[in-house]
Amino acid sequence: MDNCVYTRLGMAAFFLGLAPGALALEATIEGIEDPLAENVRLYLEGLEAELYSPARLESEVLRRSSEALRVYGYYSPRIEPRFDDPEAPTQVTLSISPGEPVLIEVLELSVTGDAAEDPPFTEAIEDFPLEKGDRLRHAPFDSLRSRLANLALERGYFDWRFTDRRMEVRPYANSARLYLALDSGQRHRFGDVIFQGHHIETERLENLAPFTSGEPYLASRVARFNQRLGQTEWFASVNVRPRLQRELGRLALPEAESTWWQSLDVAGVEPVGTDPRIAADALVASASLQRPILPEVPIDVALTPADRHQFEVGVGYATDVGPRLRFAWDQPWINRYGHGLDHDLYLSGPEQRFTGIYTMPLADPLRDSYRFQYGLRHKDNEDTRTLESTVEAARRWKFDNDWEQTLYLRATYEDFTQAGVSNQVLLLYPGISWSRIRTRNPTFPTWGDRQRLAVEYSSDWWGSAAEFLRLTGDSEWIRMLGDDNRFVGRVGLGSITTDDFVDIPPSLRFFTGGDRSVRGYAYESLAPENDEGRLIGGEQLLTASLEAQRRITGKWWGAAFIDTGDAFNDWGPSDLKTGAGLGVRWISPVGPIRLDVAHPFDADDAFRIHFAIGPEF
Repeated sequence: MDNCVYTRLGMAAFFLGLAPGALALEATIEGIEDPLAENVRLYLEGLEAELYSPARLESEVLRRSSEALRVYGYYSPRIEPRFDDPEAPTQVTLSISPGEPVLIEVLELSVTGDAAEDPPFTEAIEDFPLEKGDRLRHAPFDSLRSRLANLALERGYFDWRFTDRRMEVRPYANSARLYLALDSGQRHRFGDVIFQGHHIETERLENLAPFTSGEPYLASRVARFNQRLGQTEWFASVNVRPRLQRELGRLALPEAESTWWQSLDVAGVEPVGTDPRIAADALVASASLQRPILPEVPIDVALTPADRHQFEVGVGYATDVGPRLRFAWDQPWINRYGHGLDHDLYLSGPEQRFTGIYTMPLADPLRDSYRFQYGLRHKDNEDTRTLESTVEAARRWKFDNDWEQTLYLRATYEDFTQAGVSNQVLLLYPGISWSRIRTRNPTFPTWGDRQRLAVEYSSDWWGSAAEFLRLTGDSEWIRMLGDDNRFVGRVGLGSITTDDFVDIPPSLRFFTGGDRSVRGYAYESLAPENDEGRLIGGEQLLTASLEAQRRITGKWWGAAFIDTGDAFNDWGPSDLKTGAGLGVRWISPVGPIRLDVAHPFDADDAFRIHFAIGPEF
């Protein structure tokens, strides 16, 4: 018997699951235009006629339609609904006459307390779009109320309250009275910053705060402080929040409930009492008896140290260098001063290098630091064979406009063979560089630009093997036109002035061609040649590129591009090498995967395929 019941219930549930879902009632609006008509449609959206009897359905339609019109100030409309089928309707046609609108008769908006002199509050009141005599609309009034409340919290008015918040509507008189009064109370100031769980010197962390004790409170500065602490990479987690006075109420014990034995009323026996307890309101009130003239908000910072050793492995491929492998060992902090040490190993067919950077943050860790760098590099490509070792000491500044300036002193020893000519040189030269990177969505930027300019000078006065002045600069832009058109432009310049070109190592000479410069030509295959046709490198460099991309579907994009450039000895070459072609982009989680087919206009090859993985910047 039980099995039979279960079987029937299961079959009923199965067929109910196959039954089509209820359809929403479709509405046609007559007599009014948008936005009123559109708002009525929105209020009726999702109304399922099957869930109502005919009489209740008509009542629900009228109720929702009336509410939709009220928010635009029409409180006395005439609405005539016509259903396509009185018994099982699927469509309704509404003939609407909105009637006389409700007009604003009284409008009183005010802010008292410290916020009365605070410009954002004044602007909020001045920006209110309605005046006396205007048709009532609910949305601006609700928006102003929310805006004032948010401003109070964002700007440190934690004792704020609305002393008056009314919308009185008199439909019989077609009039409305709006009252909104905010009493902000005193504006709180930043108090002391209390750190918990930190392993870095407190003074260094305090220097990251974009505020000082006693300044007016701003929530945006608390958020910026949280962001800056995270950018140091010293911490696995960062939590910055203000400690509000109202939180004292949490210390109050809850009211105790009387138990049955405490409630007994026995002759001659006093009832059992409870220990005295302090109510939450009383505790907060007692804490405010000696409230400072300017109330302060302490800032609590809870930190968790980051892992001291972090490892990263990357695998990639590009037609310039073939398969490539990268192994990074980062130490974001090695002592209580926040010093860091990073190691990087890069392996590819033509080039292998190992580098390390020791960073010493200064008073402002994100803006000022010393950097000491070392590196070993081996390169075997085309007519270049070189083994290079470098050490560098640098001072870095970062400015408010996002530009970064680096002043450095570099020593390089290079044992090289270029176009069959071997040499060994030791160079000691200072340099200065300026750079900036701005981007939105780093994996596949929809907007961004990158600039870099560097000047380096070497002289035999201090024992360097060659005297030269070297300038390099490059820039790249990414811009969008609409949601489906993306443009990428690049330009690069380089120049080295010297009378000792034979002592200039390959790492300082100029070569171009390949995935990242002039497509259609092999990697670093464009440069001046000797009488035997072997590359010797150039004293000047000029490259430029323009690429237009169009979304095909989803994460797939098509691209068309033209590149031009060359490395040469005399400025103003008679002709530049040019390549153009088409490509495909797919936005992967690690950045765009790019496949290009380029035709070189100044070479015998019909085309060349370029493949690369990773973001442009």
